[in-house]
Amino acid sequence: MKDAVLLAFRSIKERKARSLLTVLGIAVGIAAIVALMSVGFGMEQAITGELTKMADIIAVLPGEIRGGKYVEKGSFTDRDVKDINRIGGIKTVAAMTYDPAEVEYRNKKVPLYVIGGDTKELGEIYLESVGLKEGKWLKENDYKACVIGDRIANDYFDEVVRVNDKLLINGDKFVVVGVFGKGTMMTAEIDSYIFLTHRAVKEVLKTDDVSYIMVRVYEVAEAEEIAAEIEDVINDNHGLDDFANAMTMGSMIEQIGDIFNIIRGVLVGIGAISLVVASIGIMNTMLMAVMERTHEIGVMKAIGAKSHDVLSLFLLESGLVSLVGGVAGCGLGVVLAKIISIGAGTGFGIEIAAVVKPEVLLAGVAVALVVGVLSGFYPARKASKMSPVEAVRYG
Repeated sequence: MKDAVLLAFRSIKERKARSLLTVLGIAVGIAAIVALMSVGFGMEQAITGELTKMADIIAVLPGEIRGGKYVEKGSFTDRDVKDINRIGGIKTVAAMTYDPAEVEYRNKKVPLYVIGGDTKELGEIYLESVGLKEGKWLKENDYKACVIGDRIANDYFDEVVRVNDKLLINGDKFVVVGVFGKGTMMTAEIDSYIFLTHRAVKEVLKTDDVSYIMVRVYEVAEAEEIAAEIEDVINDNHGLDDFANAMTMGSMIEQIGDIFNIIRGVLVGIGAISLVVASIGIMNTMLMAVMERTHEIGVMKAIGAKSHDVLSLFLLESGLVSLVGGVAGCGLGVVLAKIISIGAGTGFGIEIAAVVKPEVLLAGVAVALVVGVLSGFYPARKASKMSPVEAVRYG
């Protein structure tokens, strides 16, 4: 075994440029997988971390989620809201009306979601979970006032929207009195919402339909049971078995986990393309090595080397190249994941920590080794099947 390892190292050393390019091909593929997986785990951790802060909140939707898409089935009624308020263990019920509206600021028009309801109830849900970074929250008599999300303030228009600036919402003028800090709650992306009073949202959207309900419970441990009771009550009111969808934090995190599993599968598939290219490179390198060392193989077999000895030698050589490429790829992938994390924070203001898991690194090295051995098997088998007489004559 020691002699085989020394021979494999000698062969790799004699063909430095070719071996280096092969190692680089493997390293790039493994780096892509490690980096994308690490960033994916970081995104999942960031989102689930935010959601677990709101474990006492239940989001109630008039519809269901199918295959990652929300299918709306109508709107809630005042009776639904009253019946939810009668359920024990509930601290706050915030019934909301929301829909897209045309928002104009300094001659630029953008379609954005407007949301409104009882300002006290909305404040108990959103202010406690996210909070304002400037200005104040709405009061019920702030008819021509609005509070906006962070992205609306900074990203959607050519100029930054500040407190006391004016927005035109479906042609009506509103004064910005507050700006939320960055944050996402359940299914509501607060950063991209404009909040109005109940009276104002009815006038702007020309409807008073209740399209969304947020519920806060006293005891987190009772959230699942209360959510089931909410669904039963609303379904009975509408005569349907699946009209309402009450999502607790546990169900939300589970759904997000399923989505991220799909995303990670896609990312691994993208990285696997690089590995396929690298495996072709390994096979090409080993085939060329077999051709160049035909005479050497003949001599080895002439002095007593068996076919399995030659096979093992070439498999060991391809395995060593792949192992080096896998280790280098893991190191490169960690660095790349950190760069993506820093770049996302600097360029887009998104804080995503690169979560590098040991099992991902071990899997990366293992995959590289398997790819290398499989890619080198055909050239190695070809070398082992050579006739010693013809191989020696070839030299």
